[in-house]
Amino acid sequence: MTTPTLKGKRVRLGRIEGEQDLESWAGWFRNVEYQHLLDVEPPHLWSAGQIQAWLEGEDDRSILLGIRTLDDDTLIGFVTLETPDWTARTAWTSIGIGVEARWGQGLGREAMNLLLGYAFETLNLNRVSLTVFEYNQRAMRCYLRCGFLEEGRERLAIQRSGRRWDLVYMGILYEDWLRLKKREEPVISS
Repeated sequence: MTTPTLKGKRVRLGRIEGEQDLESWAGWFRNVEYQHLLDVEPPHLWSAGQIQAWLEGEDDRSILLGIRTLDDDTLIGFVTLETPDWTARTAWTSIGIGVEARWGQGLGREAMNLLLGYAFETLNLNRVSLTVFEYNQRAMRCYLRCGFLEEGRERLAIQRSGRRWDLVYMGILYEDWLRLKKREEPVISS
């Protein structure tokens, strides 16, 4: 699938390429907290070569986009739309902001909204789903603001730091996204 370039007010989504991007991504895996927010597996380091091999093995139907800041073109994270089911018009998504200094600034929300616009308006999907760990409250708030609704839980599915946590399933439908978009559009009066 062709990799789109999507531009917002503060971020741009586009292709991940080049040694610098791979080194940046590998650097994010040196942060154990980042790994705990992203993956159920125990933390482990990834080299740029391992990331390149993983990217080359990704399903051709999936869309993986780097998140770059517009002010300095720094790669700060990624967002995916994984193996869309064209018959059901559904896909799964995931996102990670690897640069900790950029956490909590709304850049992930902007990136997710750009991806949802592409999924619903360009790809004509009807549903986008994701999973999030119960302890990742910042991500859950972001997803709720983007229009996702909690749809279920896999109770006590995650073992982290000596405690069990739920795996939360969330989803957004095209009609939900349209409703949210209409509320956010400015009203122009003459």
